[in-house]
Amino acid sequence: MLALEEARDRLLAAIQPLPPESVALPLASGRYLADSVRAANHLPPFDNSAMDGYAVLASDVAQASSTSPVTLRCIGETAAGQFPGGGMIAGQCWRLFTGSPLPDGADAVVMQEDTRPVDGQPQAVQVMDAVRPWENVRFRGEDVKAGATIAEAGARLDFGHLALLAATGVSEVTVVRRPVIGVISTGSELVEPGGALQPGQIYESNRRAIEVLVQRAGGVPRSYPVVPDDLKLTQEIFAMAFRECDAVVSSGGVSVGAHDHVKSAVEALGGRLDFWKVAIRPGKPFTFGHVDGRQFFGLPGNPVSAVVTFLLLVRPALIRMQGGVDVQLPVSFGVLAEPVTNRGNRRHFVRVRLDSRGRVRLSGLQGSHVMSSLAGANGLLDMPPEAHWEEGRMTEVIRID
Repeated sequence: MLALEEARDRLLAAIQPLPPESVALPLASGRYLADSVRAANHLPPFDNSAMDGYAVLASDVAQASSTSPVTLRCIGETAAGQFPGGGMIAGQCWRLFTGSPLPDGADAVVMQEDTRPVDGQPQAVQVMDAVRPWENVRFRGEDVKAGATIAEAGARLDFGHLALLAATGVSEVTVVRRPVIGVISTGSELVEPGGALQPGQIYESNRRAIEVLVQRAGGVPRSYPVVPDDLKLTQEIFAMAFRECDAVVSSGGVSVGAHDHVKSAVEALGGRLDFWKVAIRPGKPFTFGHVDGRQFFGLPGNPVSAVVTFLLLVRPALIRMQGGVDVQLPVSFGVLAEPVTNRGNRRHFVRVRLDSRGRVRLSGLQGSHVMSSLAGANGLLDMPPEAHWEEGRMTEVIRID
């Protein structure tokens, strides 16, 4: 039985990123960059005004105040998107708006609120406050220099990346292809939602959760029909999934029962199982292997176990398939609002809810079959074996929301 970290390291070492592809920037949200991107231009591309006001020479208005204003002659006006048709000298000013390029000769901008017109003199402007040299000026390249790396290979593109790329003129990026992930549930007791239940049967739910988790990890889920506990049928569905997908995630059938056929089916397809037990709770019977160079992830059948092992082991693998560098779930800190105990001899990933004030509470009963605690959780506590944590303890919460 492997420790979680060893299992994750072995799993990630076996993953290679998929081939790259070019996509238009509007379609790149959530994708992982295959290559770093360098800025082709300075940002901003020219010195410009940080606000509405007047371009001036700072030395002209060094002594300006509300009781002793300095009068300047306005010789031009430039809106954002235009460029000044000339320059200015001492005693002059130039009307600007936020983002307007600075005219030659100016070295500061006076806010509009610190100026006033002069009655009867349309070109005269009184400045009522001093400015320092280069005050209220955005410099060419002060945000990004041309040639600078603005997005690293392996980064997941979010709204900030996309805005920056667009601002520097990028229209398409090279990203790693999204993996197609086969999603399979096994068990003769499972019935599709909406169907009639017979005695001893339950509705299948693991695929719904796994489909969402695959999408959130950047993959493309492809679900297959529920597989009954039959070796031949299990082998047929798995063979189809491995032909059509980059990797396969199944739930159920990976334990040691007489009706657990997943391992046998994988081996009958010429696959290899690298490991099949991880020292965590919930989720001990987790299987990882390969079929024809494609990864196989066998999750336990209990709903909570399936989700927890997906988050801790499968999610990092899917991100690595896309060339992602940061594969771990984010962590927040909170204060326990109640005591929490792990009485078992394995690490327990406890379902909790972290509220907006930083308080952490159990999200419900902690059995691996209790789906209501999963629905109410937005985080996990990683508790060591036989641990007891008192109310008021500051603790890390692995975020799953």
